[in-house]
Amino acid sequence: MPIYEYICNECHSPYEKLVMSSKSPIVCPKCGSKKHTQQFSKFSTTNGASSSASPSDSSSTFSGPACNRPGGCGCH
Repeated sequence: MPIYEYICNECHSPYEKLVMSSKSPIVCPKCGSKKHTQQFSKFSTTNGASSSASPSDSSSTFSGPACNRPGGCGCH
């Protein structure tokens, strides 16, 4: 049962949802909208550069949101 990250298309609030099945309704906890965009989890994205740096190397960590949406949108 994966946890997915979403951003509401109405109020732009980021939120997470434990998805029990594909039929589970996904509703923004802040405004109740069913319109959302699924985001990539920050822990699973990479910068695309190959490196031999270890995970504890601070140069390989995520530096922050790449767009102007609150909480970042994970689109870059």
